[in-house]
Amino acid sequence: MNGIKLDVLYGGKAVGTLSETANHRIAFAYTKEWLSSGFPISPFSLPLKPDVFVPSSNAFGGLFGVFADSLPDAWGQLLMNRMLRSHGMNMDEVGQLTRLSIIGSSGMGALCYLPEWERRKPQDLEDLDVLAEKCWRILSREESQDADELYALAGTIGGAGPKVMTEEWIIKFPASADDPEAGFLEKEYMDSARRCGIVVPETRLLPSKRCKGYFAVRRFDRTQGTDGMTRRHHVMTAAALLEQDWRVPNLDYHTLMKLTKILCRDRKEEVEQMYRRMCFNVFAHNRDDHSKNFSFLYNAEKDQWSLSPAYDLTFSNTYYGEHTTTVDGNGRDPGMKELMSVGKAAGISAGRCRSIAEQVQMEALPLQKKYRKNDG
Repeated sequence: MNGIKLDVLYGGKAVGTLSETANHRIAFAYTKEWLSSGFPISPFSLPLKPDVFVPSSNAFGGLFGVFADSLPDAWGQLLMNRMLRSHGMNMDEVGQLTRLSIIGSSGMGALCYLPEWERRKPQDLEDLDVLAEKCWRILSREESQDADELYALAGTIGGAGPKVMTEEWIIKFPASADDPEAGFLEKEYMDSARRCGIVVPETRLLPSKRCKGYFAVRRFDRTQGTDGMTRRHHVMTAAALLEQDWRVPNLDYHTLMKLTKILCRDRKEEVEQMYRRMCFNVFAHNRDDHSKNFSFLYNAEKDQWSLSPAYDLTFSNTYYGEHTTTVDGNGRDPGMKELMSVGKAAGISAGRCRSIAEQVQMEALPLQKKYRKNDG
C-alpha cells in the first residue's frame, strides 16, 4: 500500500490527511474545514495551521505520536501480524499507513482512518477460560486458527499482556509467565488507588474456574450519552504528547508534572492528581510507570484537557530494577525526599505535598509489603 493516503476523521468530520514521504515519514495536513472549526489534535506537535507537518524523529515508526496511539502494542501487534501472515502478507512490506487502515474505526480514542479494511466483526464473548487458553496458545507461538477471532476482539488494543475488548470493557488475562492471580492483584491495586484519592475507572473481577477472576476495567475512551448513543473521546498518552518512545526510560516525574500543568492550564486538582499517582507508584512498587501509562482526555465542549482515569496500576518490577520514570532523578529507591521535591517544584505547598504523600503511603505501603513478600 505504498503511496496510499489516509483520511483522518473525528466524530464523522474530516480532520486531515496522512501520506508517506520519500524517507518513509508520515506527513499530515489539516483540512480547510477543520482549520476553521476544529482543535489541535496534538496540541504541541500539530497546531492549527495550514502546513504540511512531518515528524522530526522516528520514535513511532515515522508517525506523529497521536496517530501511533491508535496502533496496538505488543499483544495487539502480535495478533495483527498473525492475522496478516494468515492472509499471505509480508511483514516487511506492511507500513504504518496500512496498519492504521486496518485499525480504521476500531481503535482506542476518537480518531478513525479511511479507507478502512474490511475486518471480521467480533463475536459475543465466549467462556473466558476458553478465551484465556486461546491467548496462551498464541503467546506460546503455537499455530492457532483462532488468530483472526482474537484479533477481532483485541487486535487494536494497547498493552503488552493478552486481553480482549468490548465496547465498554477491557478484560485482561495473565500471560503464561504471570501469577495466575494477576487479575486479583490488579483489582486490589486499583481499589487501593481509589482509596488514595486517585481517579480510577470502574473495575470488576469476572468469574473463572481457573483463578479468582479475570480483571476487567471499564473503558474511559467511550461513554454512553443520555440518548443511548456511544460517545468516543479523544485521548493521548504522555508518550504521544511528548513525541517520546515509551520503551526508552528517559522521563522524570518533573516532566510529567510540567506537562500536566501546561496541558491542564495549571488546574490545581489535575496537578495534585498527577502527584498522587507518582506517590502511589513509589509506595505501592509499581515500577512499570512508563510514559504510555499516563493519558489525557480532551473535552471538545469545554476545549479542555484533563488527566484520564488511572490504569495499569499493579505490583511490578522492571528488568533493570528501577522505575521507568525517575523521581527527581532517582529511579532505584525514591522516597519522601524526592516526592516532596517534585511536588514543590510543581507549585504544591510543602505541607500539602507531605500530607498527600503520607496519606498514600499509609494506604499503599502495606499492599507493597504483601506482594513484595510473595515476589520473593
